[in-house]
Amino acid sequence: MKNPTIYPRKGDKQTIYLKPVITSPNIQVGEYTMYNDFVRDPREFQRNNVLYHYPINGDKLTIGKFCSIACGAKFLFTSANHTLASLSTYPFPIFFEEWGLPPEEITTAWDNRGDITVGSDVWIGYEAVILSGVTIGHGAIVGARALVTGDVPPYTIVGGVPAKPIRRRFDQETMDRLLESRWWDWPKETIARHLSDLRAGRVEGLLED
Repeated sequence: MKNPTIYPRKGDKQTIYLKPVITSPNIQVGEYTMYNDFVRDPREFQRNNVLYHYPINGDKLTIGKFCSIACGAKFLFTSANHTLASLSTYPFPIFFEEWGLPPEEITTAWDNRGDITVGSDVWIGYEAVILSGVTIGHGAIVGARALVTGDVPPYTIVGGVPAKPIRRRFDQETMDRLLESRWWDWPKETIARHLSDLRAGRVEGLLED
C-alpha cells in the first residue's frame, strides 16, 4: 500500500500525506496519515511540529496509518525537559564548554522519557501537545489543545490539560472486533470494498472476508 502523493486533494495545498515529506530516520509515519496546516507550510511538519527531537537521544516518533493530525499539533520530545534529579533545573551540561564538563554528558541535562508512539486511525486535534514517552492507542481521539502526558487506551477520547479520558468511542465488543480486524493493514482494494461498512459503523462487515 503506497501513497507517494504529497497533496491528495486537488487544489488544496494545506493538506498533505505526511509519509512522503518525512526525512528523519527517527520518524516513521504510516500510509495515508494526513496533516492539515492553514498557518504554515504543512510540508515543514518535521521541523515545526516535532520539537526538541535531537538525534543524540535516539528517541523515535512512530505514527500509524490513516491518522488525522490537525493544524498546530505538536510532539514534544525529551530534550524539552530539564532534569529533576539535580538541585538546579539549569541545564549546565548543555554549556559544557563554559563549565568544563565532559561533552558526552550533555544528555544528563534532561530526563529521558522515551519514544512517542501513535497507533493507526488516530485523530489528533488542533494544537494538541503530545509529550515524550506517550503511547496513543489505535482509534483514539485527542481533543483540541489537549496536553497528553500519559498513555491513551485504544478507541478512547481524551481532552483537557492534562488530558483525561472523556469516554470510550464504542462498547468493548466493537473495540475488540476493530482491533482484531486491523483494517488499516489491509490492501487498498480490500479497504475500498469495505468503505460502506467503515462509514456506516457496521463492524460485523469487517470480519466477513
